[in-house]
Amino acid sequence: QVQLVESGGGLVQAVGSLRLSCAASGRTFSPSTMGWFRQAPGKERAFVATIRWSGARTYYADSVKGRFTISRDNAKNTVYLQMNSLKVEDTAVYYCAAARGTVVAASTTGYDYWGQGTQVTVSS
Repeated sequence: QVQLVESGGGLVQAVGSLRLSCAASGRTFSPSTMGWFRQAPGKERAFVATIRWSGARTYYADSVKGRFTISRDNAKNTVYLQMNSLKVEDTAVYYCAAARGTVVAASTTGYDYWGQGTQVTVSS
């Protein structure tokens, strides 16, 4: 069983920065892809960024390109999301997810494990 635990969320003013972390634990952890997703009130869960575990290729939603950076530390089984130049519209619960098999990079489906989510609130 794999568990994903997010941390680093909080309240920040617009144009500020936050760094989210997602630590994976479990007997064997070898994902193909890990990603960050977010869900704002009244909206569906949306893709933010993903990273291939092997090779570290990254993908971003257009709305966060140039502002967010996803990275991973294989040795620590941890994925990060550095969020800069935050906007009010970035306010959401952010979820980390891991997929064992092949997933479409910008899709929200196909992930086997999800974290509990961490709240990010950006004030104006």
